[in-house]
Parts: sequence; C-alpha cells; structure tokens
Amino acid sequence: MMLMRASLRFLLPLPFLLAGVVYNDNDVCAQQPGGPPLPPPAVTVVTLKAETLTLTRELPGRTHPYVVAEIRPQVSGIIQRQLFTEGKLVKAGQPLYQLDDESYQAEVNSAKASLARAQARLEAARLTARRASELVKANAVSRQEDEDATAALRQAEADVRVAQAAVASTEIILKRARIVAPIDGRIGKSLVTQGALVTANQAAPLATIQQLDPIYVDLTQSSSEILQIRKEVAAGNLASTPNLPVAILLEDGSHYAQRGRLAFSDVTVDPSTGATAIRVIVPNPKEVLLPGMYVRAIVSTGQRRNAVLAPQTGITRDPKGNASALVVNAEGKVEARSVKVSRTIGDQWLVEEGLKAGDRVLVEGVMKVKPGMPVQATEAGTPPPAIPASPPALPQPAQK
Repeated sequence: MMLMRASLRFLLPLPFLLAGVVYNDNDVCAQQPGGPPLPPPAVTVVTLKAETLTLTRELPGRTHPYVVAEIRPQVSGIIQRQLFTEGKLVKAGQPLYQLDDESYQAEVNSAKASLARAQARLEAARLTARRASELVKANAVSRQEDEDATAALRQAEADVRVAQAAVASTEIILKRARIVAPIDGRIGKSLVTQGALVTANQAAPLATIQQLDPIYVDLTQSSSEILQIRKEVAAGNLASTPNLPVAILLEDGSHYAQRGRLAFSDVTVDPSTGATAIRVIVPNPKEVLLPGMYVRAIVSTGQRRNAVLAPQTGITRDPKGNASALVVNAEGKVEARSVKVSRTIGDQWLVEEGLKAGDRVLVEGVMKVKPGMPVQATEAGTPPPAIPASPPALPQPAQK
C-alpha cells in the first residue's frame, strides 16, 4: 500500500503536489500541514415552516341509490299493459302498469247504486219527519209518531254516509288497478310481462325505481383509527372539520367533478371487520356514479395548526427503522437529530417530534458531510451564484 501511494504521488501532476494535496487510505482528499485551507462543503437545505394543515384519509366505499322503490301491486289481477319504457326516467304518479279492472269497475257501479237507493230513502224519511213535526203541533199525530219519524230520518242519513264510504272504497280499489310510480327516478327492467297474474302485496316486485341524484357513498373506517382521531381532538392536536367537502376518486383513479358532504357516521362497529360505516351524499346530475360502483373518498380527519412538514429526501432510516435527519445549526455546522414522523403528505413527512419550524434540513450533499462539520448551506430553489467572467487575455509581445 505504501508503494502504491508513493507511485501515485509521482504520477500526480505538479500543481496537485504544490497545493499540498495527497490521498489517504480511504481515497478522501486531505489537507497537508502548511497547505491552503479547503472551503466547507456546499450542501442544499430546506428551512421548515409551520402551517395549518388539513389532514385527510382515503377510504374505500360503494355507491348506493338515494331512494329505492320496489313496485308491487296492491290489488290482484291480470296485467293488460306495460305503460313505461325500461331504463328511462319516470315521474312520481306516472302510470306503469294497467291491470284488468272490470270486476273492480262493477263493484264501483254496485256501490254507487246502493248510494242512490240510500239517498232516496233519506229523501222519503226527510219528508215524513217534516210532516210529522207540523202535525204534532196541531195535535193531529202523537208525539211518539213524531219521534219515530225523526229517528227514521237520522237512520237514513247514516245509511247514505255508509253508502258513500262504500263508493269511495271501491273507487280506491279501482284506482289501484292502475299501478303508478311512487317517486321520481330511473326505472329498471320489468320482471313481469303482459298477461301475467299478479297478487296483492306479493313478495316479488314488478320493477324497481332508483333515485340517483344525489347518490350515497358508503365508506368504512377502522374503529382503531377513529379512536386515535378522537384522542388527538381531545388533546387539542386536531380541530374537528365535519363540514369540509369530500373528494371522490373513480375506479380508474380520476377525480369525480362533484364533491360530497358527510351525512352521518355510524356508532356501531361491525364485529367481523372492526370497522364503522360512514355515509357521504354526492351530487350526481349526469349519473356518472351508478349503484354498486367501487369508489374511494378523501375524507378530512381534522385540521392541525402549526404542523411541520419535512422533505422525504431529508429523512433517513437506520436498519431498525428509526428516522433521523441532518440539520445545519445556527453555527453553520451539521447536527444529527432523531425524528418521529407519522404520515406522508405528497413528497413530505408530517413531523411529530425532533424538528421544529426554522430548522434547516439537509436534502442534498448528505453523503459528503458528517455531524460536527461546518458546511456552506444554500436554500433549495435558490439560483446558483453567477460565475464572474474571465478577464480578457493580454496581448502577447511580438517575438523578435
């Protein structure tokens, strides 16, 4: 090794020998006694700042219709006609199916006839009661006959009201023979065809109407994460932000144009998954979101004041996973810090312990420095100093 260094010294150009530069065993440039001092190594730093930061969490979820109505018949009968187009928008009250209503129409006619008979009896009872009240004043009839006539009038009036109720009941049944949409929405496939027999309150629906604007997005969040957020809010580290909008990411990773709002957070934990349900309401005017679609939502978990973010390039980890950073102190020397970080936000770490606002963290030139060394720090993003132009060459004297 000594022979190699000696031979290397003879191979070096003369200016290197005159400057007092040699190479040690580690091939690191060292300063010989008596030589000119070397300048401190140049490094790039980022000065940390405190800021108010909204922390978010990306949660998986599924879309669900805002309102769902399953169409079932309220009376029995044969389907005569289907009055809608499958897959189209329908309005509340719009006819969907027409059942065979001949028997129901006959019942209405019978009820109306009974009403007419009751009204005729009422008119006769009213005339009898009027004559009896006039004759009893002249003592032409007994008081008993007058009271019987009055009672017969009251009974005839009651019979008319019963007949009117029967007419109304049969008309309602007749009206239900035409099945209408209970809500606005998009109707799906018809599960029955013309000529099918349906029964009142059957289990199988005839069709389903779904209201898709707005639409629900049901998310899941672990109970342990919810507990951690509540602890940080109770400790004053986080400020609750329940009214911030919720961003939606589609299946292809693109951002949905509309933003949702938090509807509610369930208080029951699913024992099989250890998670709770969170429901978000999202506008869906163009029906881009369809029921059952998988999406992700970026939900705010809280707002942290005086948060400190450090560049990921300035944080290193040892084999045990402990994080550390190199900082340039007020004396211009390198100082090692143990750091605790919690999460990544973009290309930065959220610092919990070890660094504070105003610290200058090394992001470039880390490999050529060590703790205690003086360095020449330059803020990241600062343009490099301009190199002065070399003076013009002096004219050479003419040779004789």
